[in-house]
Amino acid sequence: MRVLPATLLIGAAAAAAPPAQQVLDLPTQGADAISKPLHHLKEHLKTLTDDARSLWEEVSNIFPGAMESVSVFSLPKKHTRRPDSHWDHIVRGSDVQSIWVTGANGEKEREVDGKLETYDLRVKKVDPSSLGVDPNVINFIPGFFESRNDPKNDPVVLWLNGGPGCSSLTGLFLELGPSSVDENLQLHYNPYSWNSNASVIFLDQPVNVGYSYSGSSVSDTVAAGKDVYALLTLFFKQFPEYATQDFHIAGESYAGHYIPVFASEILSHRKRNINLKSVLIGNGLTDGHTQYAYFRPMACGEGGYPAVLDESSCRSMDNALPRCQSMIQSCYDTESTWVCVPAAIYCNNAMLAPYQRTGQNVYDVRGKCEDSSNLCYKALGYTSEYLNQPEVIKALGAEVDSYDSCNFDINRNFLFHGDWMKPFHRVVPGLLEQIPVLIYAGDADFICNWLGNKAWTEDPGVARAEGIRVDGAGGSRDRQQRAPGQEDWTGEVLGQLHLHADLRRRPHGADGPARGESRVLQPLARR
Repeated sequence: MRVLPATLLIGAAAAAAPPAQQVLDLPTQGADAISKPLHHLKEHLKTLTDDARSLWEEVSNIFPGAMESVSVFSLPKKHTRRPDSHWDHIVRGSDVQSIWVTGANGEKEREVDGKLETYDLRVKKVDPSSLGVDPNVINFIPGFFESRNDPKNDPVVLWLNGGPGCSSLTGLFLELGPSSVDENLQLHYNPYSWNSNASVIFLDQPVNVGYSYSGSSVSDTVAAGKDVYALLTLFFKQFPEYATQDFHIAGESYAGHYIPVFASEILSHRKRNINLKSVLIGNGLTDGHTQYAYFRPMACGEGGYPAVLDESSCRSMDNALPRCQSMIQSCYDTESTWVCVPAAIYCNNAMLAPYQRTGQNVYDVRGKCEDSSNLCYKALGYTSEYLNQPEVIKALGAEVDSYDSCNFDINRNFLFHGDWMKPFHRVVPGLLEQIPVLIYAGDADFICNWLGNKAWTEDPGVARAEGIRVDGAGGSRDRQQRAPGQEDWTGEVLGQLHLHADLRRRPHGADGPARGESRVLQPLARR
């Protein structure tokens, strides 16, 4: 989580997205103004309810800079579209959309559901040796790595980084991909890579993140989910050898928003070629109302590490929490952009800013932020420098002129369209009726800490599903009797919802050398 016609790239694979979708609950008369600096919204505030208007005025008075100085319009990246002859495979959504089959009762139906006609998938295979990438990767499509083990039978995993607006290539090179980048821009083999036992897709999304680009913009999780569903559908259409294998979605941070919605979008389509079996969320932001209550305990010595803040700052956060939670609850109740935006701004400034001002790493309470321009990690700068080399951009088939690890325009777009505080955790009980959900957390992260993740998974609204098992740093217990046939894997079994909060001594999402992340994949490899 980072405070602050279209194309999606799966490395060199691209999908043309439909026009930007309307943001839920955004008043029509405010749609134009929302793309301008927020002081232009003053006239539109006059049309709001008294409660919504008072929220904006309250937060504007407390944090005027946050409300007045941010433009939320995202300009498209400079790019050069490559001709069709450049690509090894092209799948057009309109062609897939036009395929009809005979159903079980003799009726005609589309082979796969969904609105795909405005999407294309373009794929180019690249020799990994030309990039200095792990030579054991048999079939390398930039962004897609076949399993080193048994690609014909091992599961396929989609990996998503958060932000919102941060590239999943961060996860590739800093966490769970086959290679890492050093200060000399040399790549090194990662023995802990997830593709040791799974084929992994690293996806830059939403559009205009990483190597992806668009003439329009996606500014909410629901719209992003429709793009991802279309892209995966075309991917598995082009590569049917993977379509029958188990498919899992995994990610961290703001992916705690993405993953429940993306999984729900996939499962909503009766006719689909995506064999979704489970989802995994690491140090995610999923339920703001619950999780924001645990910033103060984590920062003030109650999360297993010494306090970062002094007593005065801790009291200030205690005093701000009731108002923060009341604002988030109003967002949950209305799901209105006009209510959710003030909640995000107030809570981020009141509950996150005191910690950020200390200079401590928000992803690892044990140390200082060593490089503020690269999310506190110098290695992220090495990765960005590597991916901005002209020869790498050319080899990957990217159509943009440069790579950014995070697009902060996208980050602001999501914030100022109210997405940050939307109650996407409400999707989880529905998922639990169909697939297992794994929640895991490194114990040194502040910004999406294990205390908050443990708390929201224990909420009765989530924990009502049969067979839920909650495992945490304080031990494990069954909420209800496990369903018949469920194995006991001594803390690694997925009942329905499983919280694993004891990746000891690991920061955000078990970041860094991916030893912690590799443990998370073990249950998938065993199934």
